[in-house]
Amino acid sequence: MAKKILIINGHPNKESLNHAFAEAYKKGAQQSNADVKCICIADLNFNPNLEFGYQKRTEHEPDLSDAWEKIKWADHLVWVHPVWWGGLPALMKGFIDRIFLPGFAFQYRENSMLWDKLLKGKTAHIITTLDQPSWYYWLVYGRPSVNQLKKSTLQFCGVAHVKVSYFGIVKSSTESKRLKWISEVEEFGKKLK
Repeated sequence: MAKKILIINGHPNKESLNHAFAEAYKKGAQQSNADVKCICIADLNFNPNLEFGYQKRTEHEPDLSDAWEKIKWADHLVWVHPVWWGGLPALMKGFIDRIFLPGFAFQYRENSMLWDKLLKGKTAHIITTLDQPSWYYWLVYGRPSVNQLKKSTLQFCGVAHVKVSYFGIVKSSTESKRLKWISEVEEFGKKLK
């Protein structure tokens, strides 16, 4: 059975390196006969503000309902995004806030501090770009975007195995360096990791 891959692109600019990474991963995964679907968050029509928090349910717009069905369908989630101000782009954060909800991605247990992880069995790969060396981002800042997406979101919801790949320094990279990175991401897709 073909592995079901969902690529989630969190960069709002379709001319970005992140967009090229999402396309390269897709190309590689299709060469490995994976079943691939994509979400470009910037193309979705939704309000990124979780207006009432968890006190009152805000109904999903059709694009969010479709995105959630794709997340449930997938075996492997590939998140592609830049690191801006140490974290995720605002629209990507809003997407997560609106879609990774109690009863969907996790469920708190009644009268308990524990919760059920509703995305068990899935794996993920975070592919992220930086304008600083990855060691500096880890050592000085503590990798806040990784902690947020990998630990506080995906692993919290049951995605057990989450690989992280960093690419940078983007702002000073040459075209040949970027092409090398794009080839590397295509290889990730071929290996389905």
